[in-house]
Amino acid sequence: MNIAIIGGGGVIGQKLGRALVARGHLRGRDITRITLADVTAPTPIAGADVACVTCDMSDPSQLSSVITPDTDVIFLLAAIVSGHAEREFDTGIRVNLQGVLNVYEAARATGTCPVVVYSSSMAVYGGDVPDPITDLTYLNPQTSYGMQKAAGELLLTDFSRKGFVDGRGFRLPTISVRPGKANGAASSFMSSIIREPLNGQEAICPVGRDFLHYYLSPKRCVENLILGAEVETNALGPDRCMIMPGQMLSIGQMIDAMTEVCGPAPAKLIRWESQPEVEKIVKGWRFDLHPARALALGLRADDGFSDNVRFYVDEDLPPAA
Repeated sequence: MNIAIIGGGGVIGQKLGRALVARGHLRGRDITRITLADVTAPTPIAGADVACVTCDMSDPSQLSSVITPDTDVIFLLAAIVSGHAEREFDTGIRVNLQGVLNVYEAARATGTCPVVVYSSSMAVYGGDVPDPITDLTYLNPQTSYGMQKAAGELLLTDFSRKGFVDGRGFRLPTISVRPGKANGAASSFMSSIIREPLNGQEAICPVGRDFLHYYLSPKRCVENLILGAEVETNALGPDRCMIMPGQMLSIGQMIDAMTEVCGPAPAKLIRWESQPEVEKIVKGWRFDLHPARALALGLRADDGFSDNVRFYVDEDLPPAA
C-alpha cells in the first residue's frame, strides 16, 4: 500500500502521516511507502518508508514524483487558506482550483483508479439556502475559497463517475485546537483564542461570545480521514462528497471548556476586539449542519470541546520554558 499525502507538511498532514505509520495498514493492506509532499519540505516522520518531497501542485510537472502508477491512496489536503484566497484571487485559483485539477489529472494518468480523499470545507455553503444544512443542500459559497472548494468537489465526483479516480470528499469543520502559529485563514482565531492563552499569551477574539460555529479536533479529523479512505466504493453512491461530523458550539462554550480543563487564568488573556473584515467572511458561513452520511459510515465528532482542549494539552502544548 503506497500512500501520498499532498499537504504533508501541514498540521493535519503531519498528524495523518504519523497516525498511518503507527497504524501500519490501510484498506486491508500493509503500508509500504508514504510520500509527504508540500510546497516547502515537510518535517520528516520516523518509521516505515516515509519520503518527504517538495512539490507545488499548481505545477503539474512536479507531481510526477508524488503520484506514480503504484500510488494506491492520495490524501489531498493542500490549499491556500480562506483569508489568503480572498485577498489574492489569482493565487487561490492557481492553487485551490488548478492545483486540485492537476492532482486529479495525475491520478487519472496512473490508469489504476487510485483512492483520492479530498479535504473540502464548510465554506461551500452560504447565502440564501434554508436550514438545516444536509449533505444534499446545494452549494452556494460566498467566498472565493468556498467557490474553489466547491469546484474541487464537483471535479472529484465527475472524475469518479468516469472511473479515473475513486474519490471521497469531506467538508471539514474548522479544526480546533490547531497547534503552531496563526495562519491566514479567517477562522484562525478559533484556535488562537484557546492556544495562545494556554501558552500564556494574549489572544484577540474578533466576534462575540454567542458566535456559533462548527468544530472538530485535529485528532478526530485524522481518524475520520483514515476511515474515509477505507469506505468501500459501493457505500458512497454517485455523490462523493459529504459533511464531516463536528460540534456546533458558541465561542463562549469553547472558552468555558478551556476553563473547565485548565482553570480560569487562560480566559483572562482573551481580548475582545471587533474585526469587520474577519466577521464579514465567517458570518457568511452556515451553521445548522446535519452530517448524516458520514455518521452512517462511522465517522464521528468529538464528545465535547473539553476533548479538543485536552487533546491539545496532551499532544501539542509546548513545554514550559
